Parts: sequence; C-alpha cells; structure tokens
Amino acid sequence: MPDYGQDLQFGVFLPPDAAQAGEVVELAELADVSGLDLVTFQDHPYQPRFLDTWTLLSVVAARTTSVRVAPNVINLPLRPPVVLARSVASLDVLSGGRVELGLGAGAFWEAIAAVGGPRLTPGQGVDALAEALTIIRAVWDTGGGAIRHDGEHYRVHGAKPGPAPAHDVEVWLGAYKPRMLALTGARADGWLPSMGYLELDQIPGCNAAIDRAAEEAGRGPHEIRRMLNVMGRFDGGGGGFLQGPPREWAEQLAELTLTDGISTYILAAGSADDVRRFALEVAPAVRELVLAGRGAGGRAPVAQEAPGAAGATPFA
Repeated sequence: MPDYGQDLQFGVFLPPDAAQAGEVVELAELADVSGLDLVTFQDHPYQPRFLDTWTLLSVVAARTTSVRVAPNVINLPLRPPVVLARSVASLDVLSGGRVELGLGAGAFWEAIAAVGGPRLTPGQGVDALAEALTIIRAVWDTGGGAIRHDGEHYRVHGAKPGPAPAHDVEVWLGAYKPRMLALTGARADGWLPSMGYLELDQIPGCNAAIDRAAEEAGRGPHEIRRMLNVMGRFDGGGGGFLQGPPREWAEQLAELTLTDGISTYILAAGSADDVRRFALEVAPAVRELVLAGRGAGGRAPVAQEAPGAAGATPFA
C-alpha cells in the first residue's frame, strides 16, 4: 500500500486506573511537556476500577496546554449521541480546540447490558454507529435547523444543534471487519485499530477496503488518517516488533509508515520512562527516517495525486 503522505503524530494510551488517578494525570502532563500530540483513554463505563473517561479527559485537558485529548475509543452504546456530541463540543471549546473523537461500535455486550445499555449484535452495533455519526455531526452543525432522525436505534425529534466545537473535530473509528472498514472509508476522518486485535500483515487489506469505500463515496484515500495503538518493550532485547531499543522501534515504525501509510502511533504506556522514551527518542527518529525515506523513495503524498485533490472493538 502507498504512503498516504500524512504528517506524523505520536501519542499515548494511558490506563484510567482509579486506584492511581493522580499518577495517570501526571503521565498525561508529562506527555504534554514532552511534545507528544495526543493523550487518549479507553472507555469502559462498566468497569468499576476505571475512572469515567469523559471526566478524566476534562481534567487532563485542564491540566495541559498543547496536547490533544481523545477517547480511544468511546463506548457508544452507553453514550447517547446528542449528549456525546455536546460533551465533545463543550470540552473542545473549553480546551481551545484540543479534542478529537474515537468511536467504537461496542463489544462486551453482557457488561453493557448489566449497566443498563442495549444488547446488540455486531451488525446492529455498526448500524447504530452509522446513525450516531449522522446525529453527532448534526449537533455540531450550528448552521442547520432542528435535528430530526428516525432510525432503528436512535430517534431525535427537534433537538437544537450546538454548541459548535472550536475546531473541526476528527472522528476516528476503531474498525476491523468489512462493514466498519467501509464506514471508515466513507464517513470517518481516521482509522484507529489496536495491536492485539490486528496483525501487521492485515493492514494492507484493511487499507484497501478503506480506500475502496472512500473512492466510492467520492473521497480521496488520503483523507482518512491511518492510526495504530501500539504496545511493546524497550528492554525486550530485539527480535520482534517493538521489542528492542528506541532506535529499533523507530526503524520499524518508519517502515510501517512508508509501506502501509500508518501516520499516527499511540503507545500503551504505563510508566514515565515509557512516555519519555517514546516522546524524546522514538518520535524524533521516526520523523527523521520517514522524511529521508519519502525523499529518497520519491514518494509523493497521495493528496497531491488524487483526482480532485483528507477502542476499538474487534467484533464489528
């Protein structure tokens, strides 16, 4: 697959552990001052040991100055779309335009049902997410009229749009299966899968599915940011993907960018040392290698070539 020519971004995926709430916020602050682009948190409202994701994102946004914050990914079945859209827009305004939205169709349906949410099939989850996308963007469009949506999963009768977010909030989908990949290509701003649910050799096929859907929707494939939640060890001794020293990480991630178009890497980090190494050693080296590779390989960003031309769940 091509290099889509997107700018590189780096972030962290921090554990929302209620027993270590202070340490979690401190790691987010460290990511901010270390120059990372994103701080993200998973969203599992049925987990009693986890902090509420939206409350945590709000605290982190208040305690940082430049890093963007996002759920990774939001548990849509437990977040009504109108309320979610207003939460996103409100925090975006209060943070000065530093919020993005990762969305998932849902999984772990017994746990969702246990706290009062719907029990959906995977297919129904995708249908509900597609409806929610329409509603969320209608709420953000303050130039539109009253919102009316009569769907299978959501009904909105006359809700007024607003508030408007401070910037064009990106919507990233945690997608693995054909229908979710197609929805990503047709309507999302980014694709956000996770290692552990996705093998590296599956990326080209997923990219191809997203690209086809984008083109069928009249979009350029370069319009969809390709992202990846990654995990690894800096003391692993080498011999595997992200199992060696920072320079080896940089070489492996740069190759993934140049061959498969991944442009955003979000590290599952649990320590200050991991955050520092990723921010200060890995990220600059990846940028250097990709810049050199794009020049040496003559790779032009797809954006210049395209005609007319921007938590995922493993079960959808």
